[in-house]
Amino acid sequence: MSDTPEPQSAMLRAIQVMETVAHADHSLSLTDVMRLVGLPKPTVYRILNTLEESGLLMREIDGKRYMPGPRMTRLAGETLLRSPQRSARRAILEELVEQTGETCNLALPNGANIMYVDRVESEWPLRVNLHAGSSVPLYASASGKMFLAHMPKRLRDRYVISAPLIKHTPKTLTDLASLEAEFANIRLKGYAIDDEEYLLGICCLAVPIFNAEEQVVAAVAVHGPATRVNFPDSLIHLDALRNAAEALSNTLDWA
Repeated sequence: MSDTPEPQSAMLRAIQVMETVAHADHSLSLTDVMRLVGLPKPTVYRILNTLEESGLLMREIDGKRYMPGPRMTRLAGETLLRSPQRSARRAILEELVEQTGETCNLALPNGANIMYVDRVESEWPLRVNLHAGSSVPLYASASGKMFLAHMPKRLRDRYVISAPLIKHTPKTLTDLASLEAEFANIRLKGYAIDDEEYLLGICCLAVPIFNAEEQVVAAVAVHGPATRVNFPDSLIHLDALRNAAEALSNTLDWA
């Protein structure tokens, strides 16, 4: 009888490895993955290489540890965008818009960007056109800075070193010291702001959405013209945002 695994078995093993890396709260080495999935080294090594080549996984700078790749994060966002829970999320965002009077969105990390998974516009005639599926650089958005602030420092350093930190406006933070101070402040206060850092005249306030393991998996935000959503006045929306974040966490498949 052949030792070659059936195609379905090989596929399921690859999924098992991919899920193991995705669920970990830090990057994993080959030895870590072997221990967690209980498969032999040659098998795990072959699967990791295939997943890396496909963009589903990527390695850290040292080349020894694996983490979710851009294709996996994009797939997660697309899946959530079209999931059966979308109507429930939409209802929560619609209620949040009614409470705040401003446009609100749900965002996920997507490689070097954040992706708006869902978005409900306010009734105001002056608003910015960032529809569901749009992406904005992590470092220049409230939701993106929230994800960066809660990343393991090793992964955050990799992002900051490798990403092109472009000054989209005079207020965009691009030097490392300012960004690290901003991340520390976000972790301390539990919210993030975009003070016209991506688009002049547009401000944003975001709070994290946690899964059952207390990991930040998404963010919910309110944004609008600086004349209405400015700091610190926008903090009046914090309670509504945090209540929405708790409700939204129950609609996420991995919460």
